[in-house]
Amino acid sequence: MSIRQQFAARDVEVRRYEYDDGEMLAADFGHTESASVDVVDDTAIVVVDGEQFDIDVEGDAQAFMKNGVLTIEVSA
Repeated sequence: MSIRQQFAARDVEVRRYEYDDGEMLAADFGHTESASVDVVDDTAIVVVDGEQFDIDVEGDAQAFMKNGVLTIEVSA
């Protein structure tokens, strides 16, 4: 299942940006009671209000969640 399909149920828009040295994914979940993200091996694990999403990432990835905005940066 694609990232867009996973987030569609929550009505979350996903944007992907490609750069010369990698790519970035951004998704705005809006106001949430709780949200966190962690990268384990080749998977970014996102938990928002008790619902878990697993996102496959390739390469060296860093993930951040601040004020309901998810950002995943992947270096090429």
